[in-house]
Amino acid sequence: MMGINPLDLRGDVAATTTSVASATLPLAGDSNAHGSVHHSTHGATLGSVMDDMPVGALHRFVVWVVGIGLFFDMYEIFLVSSIGSALQHEFGINRQSADFKLLLASAFIGMFFGSLCLGSLADRIGRRKAFVFSLVWYSAFSLIGALSVDASMLVISRLLTGIGVGAIYPIADSYLSEILPKERRGRLAAWAYTTSYVAVPLVGFLAVWLNPLQLGTIAGWRIILAIGSLGAVFVLFVQHRLPESPRWLLARGRVDEAHAELRRFADSAGMRLPTIVAEVSARPRSMGIGERIAELRQAPYGKRYLMLAIFHLFQAFGYYGFGTLASTVVKSRGFDVTGGTLFMALSFLGYPVGSLLSIPLLNWIERRTLVITAILAIAVFGLGFAYSGNTVLIITFGVLTTCASNVFSNAYHVYQAEIFPARVRSTAIGSTYALSRIVSGALPFLLLPVLSQYGAGAMFGVISVALAIVACVVRVLGPLTTRRSQDEINPV
Repeated sequence: MMGINPLDLRGDVAATTTSVASATLPLAGDSNAHGSVHHSTHGATLGSVMDDMPVGALHRFVVWVVGIGLFFDMYEIFLVSSIGSALQHEFGINRQSADFKLLLASAFIGMFFGSLCLGSLADRIGRRKAFVFSLVWYSAFSLIGALSVDASMLVISRLLTGIGVGAIYPIADSYLSEILPKERRGRLAAWAYTTSYVAVPLVGFLAVWLNPLQLGTIAGWRIILAIGSLGAVFVLFVQHRLPESPRWLLARGRVDEAHAELRRFADSAGMRLPTIVAEVSARPRSMGIGERIAELRQAPYGKRYLMLAIFHLFQAFGYYGFGTLASTVVKSRGFDVTGGTLFMALSFLGYPVGSLLSIPLLNWIERRTLVITAILAIAVFGLGFAYSGNTVLIITFGVLTTCASNVFSNAYHVYQAEIFPARVRSTAIGSTYALSRIVSGALPFLLLPVLSQYGAGAMFGVISVALAIVACVVRVLGPLTTRRSQDEINPV
C-alpha cells in the first residue's frame, strides 16, 4: 500500500458539516516529522486534514484489522452453501424441502435484523466499539452452531450468527470511509475487502476436504463451522490498538477526543499538523434513529437514500443469488456431490481475484461507472454459466461471474459509504443494506422453484432483470464521488 504526498488543504470551511468557532487550535506535530500539510492562514478543518493526510501505519493497521474481521464475515456468508450437501446427509433433508430452504435462508434473515438494528449501532457507540461487538457476537454463535444436535438448533444458531454478520459490513464501510485519505480511499478499502474474500475459496476447499471426513464422533462440517468462531479471538487481541474515527467523535461533539485521534493518525504518517480550526459539532448530542432517518430524507440525501434502498432490494439477486445457489445449479446438472463442491470451490477463486482487480480500477474509473459496468458483467457471465454445457465452461463462467461480483462489491461498498455524512452514515448503510439481506434470505424460496420448473437459464434470466434495474437506478440517482473530499460529496 503506497503512501501519498501531502496535498494543499483548503482553508475555506464554509462547506463543512460542522459549525466552526472563531478561534483556532494549534496542534503541534512531531518537530522531527518529515511530512507536513500546507494550509491557509484561516486554518484547516479536521475533515480536510483527514482527507489530505499521507497514508500512515495506523491507516494500514485499521485496513488490516477490518480486512481480517470481514474475512470471517465472508466465511460465514458462504459457509452453508458450501456444506449444504453434508448437512442434507447429516439431518436427512433434501434440497426441495422447506427445511433445506430455511437452512439456506436462516443466516440471511439474521443478517436483515443485524443490518437494520445493529448497523446503526456505530452511529451511537462509535465505529470501533460496534465493530468489535459485532465480530464477537457472530463468532460466539458460529461456535454454538458447530455443536448443533439437530437441524432446528442449527437453523436458530445460524440466524443468530447472521445478526452479527449483518451488522459488520455497514460498520466497516463507515469506519474505512471516515479514516482513509480521499486519494487512496477506494484502493485501501479494496485491500480490506480483498483480504475478506480469501475466505470464499477457502471455505469452498475446506468443504471439499472436510465434508467427507468423520474424525471420531466429529463430522467434518462441524470443524468448518468452528473455524468461523476464531474471529473473536483475533479481534480481542488487537481491539485495544484500534483508533476511533475522528469524524464520528467530532460529529458527537467530542472535540478533544477527535483531535487526540487525529494526532495518532498524523504521528503514524510522520506529518506535522497545521493549525486546526476549533470545530464544534452542529449536533453534539446523540440523535435517535427517527432523527437520523428524518435527516436522510432531506436534500441531497433523500435521493441517495432512495437509490440505495432500490439498489439493495435488487443487487442481492446477482451477488448472493449466485453464491448461494451455484452449487445447487451444478448438482441439478447431474454432477455428484464431491464434484459439484469442487467446481464451486474453483469458481469461488474469482472472488479474491476480482477483489484484487478492483484495487486499480477503483482508482482509475469513477466509482458510479464501475458499479454499473460490473453489475452488467455479472448478468452476462451468469447467463453464460447457466447455459454452459461442459465442465470447462461451467468453471470458466463461474470464475468470471465471481470475479465481476467482487469488482462490483468493492466498488459499491466504497461508494455507499461516501455519499452520506458521518453522523448518519452507518444508519443509512445499515437500514438499506438490511434489504439486501432479507432478499437474500428469500432467494432460495424465490429462485429454487424457477430452477426446478424452468431450468438454470430461466433462473439467471430473473437475476439479470434485477441487475439491470440496479444499473439504471444508480445511473439516474447516484452522485459522482471519486477523488472528491467528504465535504464536497456531503455538503451542509
